[in-house]
Formats: sequence, C-alpha cells, structure tokens
Amino acid sequence: MLKIGVTGGIGSGKSVVSELLRLYGVPVYDADRESKRLTGRSPVIRRGLLEIAGERVYGGPGGTLDRRYLASFIFGHPENLARVNALIHPVVNRDFLDWCTRQGRPLVAIESAILFESGFDGMVDTVVMVDAPLEIRIARAQARDHASREAIERRVASQMPDEEKRRRADHVILNDDRQALIPQVGTLVDTLSRQANAHF
Repeated sequence: MLKIGVTGGIGSGKSVVSELLRLYGVPVYDADRESKRLTGRSPVIRRGLLEIAGERVYGGPGGTLDRRYLASFIFGHPENLARVNALIHPVVNRDFLDWCTRQGRPLVAIESAILFESGFDGMVDTVVMVDAPLEIRIARAQARDHASREAIERRVASQMPDEEKRRRADHVILNDDRQALIPQVGTLVDTLSRQANAHF
C-alpha cells in the first residue's frame, strides 16, 4: 500500500483533486473532517481537552464540545494551539492508519491543509501539493466562504508559505483554471500505481 498526502493552501483546490482521486478508485481520508469528528467523540481527546481548557470546553448542549469556546481558546494563543494540536494530531494519526488497513487498496490518500505542520507527512510515502496563483486562491475562498479579502489574506498568512510546500512536495498539480486537472490526476495515479506495484 502506498500512502499519498494531498496538501495545498486555502483555495488551491485540494478537495477537487481528492474527489478526482476517489473517481480513480483511490480512497481519501479527509483529515479536517475526521479530526472534527474525533475531537467531538474521542475519550482520549475529551480527557485531554478538559485538562487543557477546563470544563467549559464541553459546555455545549448535553455536555457536547463547545467548538466556539475551543476556537476562542486557541485563536491568538499559540501555546494553547500547540497543546491542543499535540493532543489531537496523534489521535488522528492512529485513526488514519487504522482506516488505511481497512481499505485494502494499493493506493490510499490523506487530504490535509496542514500536512507538514501536523507531521502527517511523516505517515505518507509521497506528498502531492495542489498549487494555484494567489489571486485565484483568494477569489475562490471569498466565493466559497463569503469572507472578506482581508480575512482570507490573514488565513493565507497563517499557513505555511506555498514556496515551502512546493519545496517539500514530491509532486505538484497546477489548478490555475487553465491546466486541465483530470489529465494531471490521471498521470499521477498511473505513476503512483506503478510505484505501488513495484515496491509494496
């Protein structure tokens, strides 16, 4: 089994590429969605968050996770964010690896905006960066999230620079509304399928 990491900045089109991978028969684990699920349900995370953030963090209806409070607890507080991430990321790592064993496919993938920052890149065999010009990314994110340009720019600034992602990635897919995505993803799947058959 060859594990693929899919990453890219806000508005780059990671989810579109992930959907194309699924159409090519490659299961994709959505790290953002699964981390939210695990944060709400994992007993390990619950115990840790209660210790880190106090009982108010589970002050939602029926003792559920208060996501707005958690967001305020970590926003603008790097030390709190680091402690929460150090709690959540290992649980997501284990969940991803368990998920991989259930797939029984030669290729699997994980989509994560923070693949490098979270250390998820250490669990995969190859990294694919989805890239797009900054102006296109901002326009896409504004249209999708109905957010101001300034808010999107702050989110862009908070992420790892694209240059660093490109440097660390093994493959780059260009999603600039000019290069066709399907042939790029098809070529990638063919290349990685051959690698999987040869080495795994």
